[in-house]
This record gives sequence, C-alpha cells and structure tokens, in this order.
Amino acid sequence: MSVHKSLRHDSALKHVTGQALYIDDMPEPAGTLHAALVLSPVAHGRLRRVEVSSAPGVVAVLGPNDIPGKNDVAPVGQNEPLFATDRVHYAGQPLLLVVATTLDAARHAADKAVIEIDAEPAILDVASALAAKAYVQAPSTLLRGDPDAALKAAPHVLTAEFEVGGQEHFYLEGQVAFALPGEDDDITVHSSTQHPTEVQHICARLLGCDYNRITAVVRRLGGGFGGKESNASWVAGAAALAAHRTGRPVKLRLPREIDMIATGKRHPFSYRYTVGFDNEGKVLALDAMLAADAGWSLDLTPGVVARALTHTDNAYWIPHFRAVGYACRTNKQSNTAFRGFGGPQGVVVMEDAIDRIALHLGRDADDVRALNFYDDAGDETPYGQKVDENHLPRVWSELKREASIERRRAEIDAFNKTSPVLKRGLGLFPLKFGISFNIPHMNQAGALVHIYTDGSIRLNHGGTEMGQGLFIKVAQIVAEVFKVDIERIRPTATSTAEVPNTSPTAASTGTDLNGWAAHAAASTIKQRMVAFAAEHFGADAGDIEFSDNNVRIAKPGSNQVIDFGELVKLCYMGRVSLSSTGYYKTPKIHWDGAAMRGRPFFYFSFGAAAAEVAIDTLTGESRVLRADLVQDCGASLNPAIDLGQIEGAFVQGQGWFTCEELWWDKQGRLRTAGPSTYKIPGSRDAPAIFNVRLLDNAPSKEATIFRSKAIGEPPLMLATAVWTALKDAIASTGDGKTAVRLDAPATPERILAALATLKA
Repeated sequence: MSVHKSLRHDSALKHVTGQALYIDDMPEPAGTLHAALVLSPVAHGRLRRVEVSSAPGVVAVLGPNDIPGKNDVAPVGQNEPLFATDRVHYAGQPLLLVVATTLDAARHAADKAVIEIDAEPAILDVASALAAKAYVQAPSTLLRGDPDAALKAAPHVLTAEFEVGGQEHFYLEGQVAFALPGEDDDITVHSSTQHPTEVQHICARLLGCDYNRITAVVRRLGGGFGGKESNASWVAGAAALAAHRTGRPVKLRLPREIDMIATGKRHPFSYRYTVGFDNEGKVLALDAMLAADAGWSLDLTPGVVARALTHTDNAYWIPHFRAVGYACRTNKQSNTAFRGFGGPQGVVVMEDAIDRIALHLGRDADDVRALNFYDDAGDETPYGQKVDENHLPRVWSELKREASIERRRAEIDAFNKTSPVLKRGLGLFPLKFGISFNIPHMNQAGALVHIYTDGSIRLNHGGTEMGQGLFIKVAQIVAEVFKVDIERIRPTATSTAEVPNTSPTAASTGTDLNGWAAHAAASTIKQRMVAFAAEHFGADAGDIEFSDNNVRIAKPGSNQVIDFGELVKLCYMGRVSLSSTGYYKTPKIHWDGAAMRGRPFFYFSFGAAAAEVAIDTLTGESRVLRADLVQDCGASLNPAIDLGQIEGAFVQGQGWFTCEELWWDKQGRLRTAGPSTYKIPGSRDAPAIFNVRLLDNAPSKEATIFRSKAIGEPPLMLATAVWTALKDAIASTGDGKTAVRLDAPATPERILAALATLKA
C-alpha cells in the first residue's frame, strides 16, 4: 500500500543538498534583463511626478502608460493598479518598473528615482477607520437567535475588547517571476505563486491578450503561507509586461526589504464583545464586533472576514449569536491570505471570553470550555451547518490525559507561590476548523496522468508544491491506484498549459482537491487497462487484479501474473489510450454570502493543544517550555509529512502570538522590514518538550481521498494555547479574579503592560 505510509518528501534530498531548483536558480538565456520596482515613500497623497533618469544599463522604465491592457491587478473586484496613476494609497505602492541589463543597474536606477507627492492625511489604524467609516466593503453580519434579548436575560454579562496584530509571511524564497517571450506574442512566466491561473489571468489583463497566450509554470515555491496567492500575480504581471515591451526575458525578484514593504500581511483585527452566561459558565449569547485592517484595497479581505465570522464560535455551541465583521480601509499594504485565512482571528474571541467567564465565576477555565462544546448529536453552527463527526470530546480528553494536565496544574500553582520573579502558565485550546474554500466554485481541481510504454507514469495537477508535501501525497494516491512503487510516479511542474483553470493551493484543500482529480485520471486509465486485459486474456474484468507492480489474471484453473509495464506495452499495441484527465468538485457545499447561511465546509477538522510557558516579570520575556498537541488528520495519507506540517504550523502560530510584531511609523512607513527588526521564531523558540500526535483510528466519514483530512492550516490555531498560557502566567501575579487583557503579539512590552494593570 502506498497511502497511509510515511514516505519522505519527493524533493527532500534536493532541498538539503541545494539541488532543488528555484526560479532564481534557473539558467538565464542570453539577453536576459532584470527589473526593480520604484515604490512610493508616502502613505497617501497626490502623485505629482516620478522620474528615473537615464543610467548605464537601463533599457526601459515602465509605468501606467506603458500597459497595453488594463492597469488592474485586483484578484477580486477591480481598481488595484499595478502602477499608481494620480494618487498613492500606501508607502510601498509600486510607481514604476526599471528594466536593465543587470540587477545592480536596475536597483541602482530605481533607488535614484525622483518622486514628488503631495502628502495627505492617512488612516493608519482600525480605530481611525471605524471612526471615519472607511471600509473596503460593507459590514457583514452572522446572526442566530435574539442575542439582545438573551443578553438582557442572562444571569451574568461581561464586555471586553482586545487586539491581535498582523503577520509577515516571511517565506524563505521571496517574490520572484521570470518571463520569457515566445512566438506570436506568447509568454511563459515562471512564477513563485500558489495560484498559477491567477498569474495567467493578471498577465493577460495587463497585456490585453487572451489567456491562451500566457503560460504560468511553477515547479516549487520556497514557502508561500498565503502570501503568494494574490501578491505573486502582480509581481509576475510586472515581469510579463517588461518581457512584452522589450521582447527579451525579464526576471523580477524582490529583495526582502522591498518584498515586505510592497506586499500584504495577515489581517490585524480589533475586537469588542459582550457575552452572557449562566451560573455554571454555560454561554447563552455572544455579541461580537470583529474589525479587520484590510489595508488600502479589497484583495482577499471578503473571504478572510467571512471565515473569521464563521469561526468565531470555534468549538462552542452558542444559542444566540451575532458577529459583525468590518473590513476597514487603511493606508497600508493591502492585507491578504495567510495560513488560516481569518480562522485564527475568529477563534480567539471565545477563548478570551471563556477565560474571563471562568475568572468571574471562580471556575476552572478548561471545565468551562468542555461545558460549552458542540454536542455529539450534531448541533448546528450559527450559519446552519451541522457539526457532524464531532471529535472535540475525544481530542480534549486524550490531550488532558496524555499531557497530565491535572498534575501539572498543581505543580505550576505550587511553583508560582514560591517564585517571585519567574511565573509559569498553562493554557489549553480546543479547535473546530472548517475545510473548503468559502467560495463554492473554487472547490474544483483537474489532473493529467500519462503512462509511458515502459510503465513509468507522469503526473500533473493544478496544485503547487511549496514545501508542504503535496506532490508526494498525490503521487502516493496514483501509485495506490495502479499498485506500483512510488518511484514509478514522476510529479511534474504545475502548468496552466497542462491543467487549466486551477484553483489556488490554499485553504488546506491542496490534497483534497488535486488528490481526487489525480485519482479520477488514474482510475480512468486503469479501467481501460482492465477492460483490455480481460478481453486479451479471456477473463472477466473482476478477475484482473493489480498488486505489487504486477497484474494478476485469474481464470478457472490458472493464474497468470505479468509485470505492470508488460501490460502497459500490450495496451499500447492494442491501441488503448494511456492518458487521461481527471476532474473533481467538492460535493455538498453551498453558501449564501449575503445571508451568511449554508454549508461552506465539506467537513471539520478537530484538534486540541496544551502549552506551558514561563515569563520573567521583570523583563516581560517569555518562553514556551512545553507543548502537547493532538490533531485530527482522518486517515493520514502520509503521517511523517503531516507531523511536520503540524509542528511547523504550531511554531508559526506561536510566532504570531508572541514575537512577530509589525510596526509602522507615524508617516505610515513599515519599519519592521527585515530579519533585523522583525523577529520570526527560531529553533530555540520552539518548545523544548514538543509532543505531537495524530488522532488514532479516526478516518473521515465523508468521502475524502482515502478518508484523510486536511492538515495545512488547522494546527496553526493550536498555538492559541500559548496565548492562553501567557495570560494564565500573568494572572498568577494578581488576585486570581481579575481578567487579563493581552493583545497579540505578546511582546515583552505587552506582557509588562499587562502585569502593570494587575498591580495598579
């Protein structure tokens, strides 16, 4: 069996030996040009003049008037220009593209650009945007029951507010595209993108040509995390424009500083909520306001806000529920997709509320959490989807048992009583996360499978490999269909010329969608081979069995076994097609975005985490000492790959909650624009004790591919346990009854501020 096995990543050896080729490693044809961006230094204002003087090596300087098609790179809606025209909307907005014979020449000329902008007042935070009613879309509301009446009647009511910050994707490979012109104005664009089809569409829109003239190719990405879903498209579009105008290959790669200044981040959110509950801590009603900092334009904000609203309930049944989402327009980078896509910003609301409820009632917060879990009988979410196959009670109980929560709680309490400076905290977190794109039509995929006459198999599909192991998983699926060794499968670069109209590799759906599409393609070929073998050998189709690189033909009184490759040759000689496309669309899902009702998710993934932290009350520094995770992966296709994804996601989430702070100055310029000022977690930040386990014996009841479940995004939210643990450690310095407001990221400064409020 090829599936449910821990096979190594198909590029693992190439990654560690440096043999894996990324776009910047590709050989450059003679005459290749290099490009650099000229960016606005002002957050908001009227553009008076931008000019690049002639300089050695400069071949072209391109701006809005050089675009033959439409100056618009919006992934959704319109009016997001590639190059600003009369106005600028954020510091870092592209103004011009300099194209030169060398990279140094292009960047030097761009740095010397003359820019004149009449600066105007800028909106730089959510509070100012809310006051000005500056939105990129109208507010949206998810409503169930009568929260106003329920809150009025509730025995206890609490109101609170807090904020979480954004997050830089910090993919190891920066944004890069390499555009090569061909015959008849065709252009091939090698792009570090999660969405090859959007690259194709944006390039064609800029050039004013049909999609069939643009081929987007992606062999691998050096990380994406959502940052290369829409941002990569305009980078590729700029390179394609330059290739079209010059008739020569053009590479555009953004250095880290330019990348961080010009591209969007995870959406920061501000929250206000009121929660009503009874004497036991059972939640009766929630009325929440979630305000997202969208940045200057729409981008993918509608989907992010919708997913945040549909995850505000997280793991909890709330009979009366209202969550209102605001998409605030600010003069900052247009914020975009980031692993979790609004889910992380949604689940924190109830976690903060339950901590406050427990303190108010003098109860254990984790008991209050379990009291409010969705019921096994299939409670409905506020948007009307039943919570089927509910693993919440199971992951919760297994986590508490394996992490020895009761014993460690007592040990931590005893430690804190005798330690005046260092304090420890323990936090738990349950998770229910929906899997599928919010937009139903995006839940589709295609694949292409060829078998050659030596029995080798070529696999292509619409998903992109960004280090997450998608290619090996889909290869395992095809190997399982034909019952051949994984070495016979050759995954190939994603290309819009081979599989068209692809959905982005995002929303944790890469394997769910592309795996089924590849399965369909392989199964079609297998059915043809079985039919031929039955006729050729005089057997029934049911007597043809594929196994261990062989094909067995069972006939009365005899069994004949031939090599898989031998049957392939016979099929070819018998004029049997050994190539097929495959297609898949996710069943059962439907969604009314206006009413905020339907079944937006094919299924839910469940998980639970416990984190133990220590803080220094004198400096505010913190450390994660231990983390225990139980994650539902269904019947994992590749446990080794999934474990790696869980560990990486948790640490990335830990970074969002603790150390990754974005900071803009009063002029709206991003000042955390590199690793010297923006801190991502390092190896020593990972928990010293890190226990991760996949939930055993939990195959999906829905018809997922080989009963597996998605793993890309859910574990990132398990890091919410770190935030909860930090609040627990801070609360230990107070009277045990006062709630802690701890905005994220919980930097030393914020921890010290929270400690100060308890001492005031």
